Amino acid sequence: MKRTKISDIFDPALIGSRVCVKGWVRTRRGNKYVQFVALNDGSTIKNIQIVFDMNDISDETLKPVTTGASICVEGILVESMGKGQSVEIQAKELTVYGTADPDTYPLQKKGHTLEFLREKAHLRPRTNTFGAVLRVRSALAFAIHKFFQERGFYYLNTPLITASDCEGAGAMFQVTTLPLNNLPKNEDGSVDYSKDFFGKPTALTVSGQLEGELGATALGAIYTFGPTFRAENSNTPRHLSEFWMIEPEMAFYDINDNMELAEDFVKYCIGYALENCADDIAFLAEHFDPQLTERLRSVIDCDFVRLTYTEGVEILKASGHKFEFPVDWGTDLQSEHERYLVEEHFKRPVILTDYPKDIKAFYMKQNDDGRTVRAMDVLFPKIGEIIGGSEREENYDKLLARIEELNIPMKDMWWYLDTRRFGTVPHSGFGLGFERLVLFVTGMTNIRDVIPFPRTPNNAEF
Repeated sequence: MKRTKISDIFDPALIGSRVCVKGWVRTRRGNKYVQFVALNDGSTIKNIQIVFDMNDISDETLKPVTTGASICVEGILVESMGKGQSVEIQAKELTVYGTADPDTYPLQKKGHTLEFLREKAHLRPRTNTFGAVLRVRSALAFAIHKFFQERGFYYLNTPLITASDCEGAGAMFQVTTLPLNNLPKNEDGSVDYSKDFFGKPTALTVSGQLEGELGATALGAIYTFGPTFRAENSNTPRHLSEFWMIEPEMAFYDINDNMELAEDFVKYCIGYALENCADDIAFLAEHFDPQLTERLRSVIDCDFVRLTYTEGVEILKASGHKFEFPVDWGTDLQSEHERYLVEEHFKRPVILTDYPKDIKAFYMKQNDDGRTVRAMDVLFPKIGEIIGGSEREENYDKLLARIEELNIPMKDMWWYLDTRRFGTVPHSGFGLGFERLVLFVTGMTNIRDVIPFPRTPNNAEF
């Protein structure tokens, strides 16, 4: 018999018909007359209750049906007389696919901490919490493609292996085929990369932005959506070594066009999740963040505040609030500063613009004041910065001077400068860390809990 997903089993039109469901046992309870099994197949946060009449089935047949076991059940879908579910299945046939020993199955009990579940990353998607998070993550990924495709953007695949460091951070994972226990050396003792696969030092990308600009200056508007990597030795709830980025780049966009797109984009994604993941978001709100749904709707319903970095610093200094990190013009704002502006002062998302050029990347367009650049950061409650972007410097001479000022090797930048030599145009773009968006929409507090298999220092097991 054809299987029906549990997400579809609650259709009133199916009541009275014979159905087939397959999934994993969440709980089993009952007595010598009747047994109740809660079954879930990952398609929904809801379980379907299976009712076994003990006059029709033996204890021995039901013995392997324990928490974690996978089974197939055929039966009649009926209205439920019990509390907590609208329908249930009166079992007629049972097939056990896989057992789960109650003495060794790690998820036998309820109430495991998130810390414990991180150690069981291979099994934690089976829990209600991580099933909900991963379904929301999937919906948001679809919404991202839908948003850009509906607006005429082209999906561009930028390289994962690169010879350039887009952000200038230097914390990159090196890619090499050289024998690490016997590295070829030059006469001066340095590594001879001419013997390496690519003939030069290469690493996993920290951003697809620079290549994205190449696409934008040919196709007009593109977006990337893929994994990026940073080798920072950071063990915080906000950082991963492997994470996903969405990076649109648009020709003929100035900073104002960029801000409008960023605001529309995040509102669209949040709205899509609210509409399509209502049950999962309600579950996460109930168990982790009671204000979650209200906060998500408030972001959609408000206009984002726009102010300059200079204005933001003045507000922070005049606030009288005691920050862990002192703030002054020229310092990079910390999460506590960003969240104060959003949560305490304006009580809505903020787009901060015109940062000092010395704390921003080389490719950002310089303002006429010579001190600031046309950068923009979108700041959210509970998250801080969720989007970072800028109008890009399209002037060849200014960009070249900035590259030389920062001592960026020209051998890595010639191709990027060519876009300013041949048909340069005003253009802009931004980057959204996907996991930070998922954090905001799910109400989770640790970024390791919104990616299926987190990669962090000393953690690459699963």
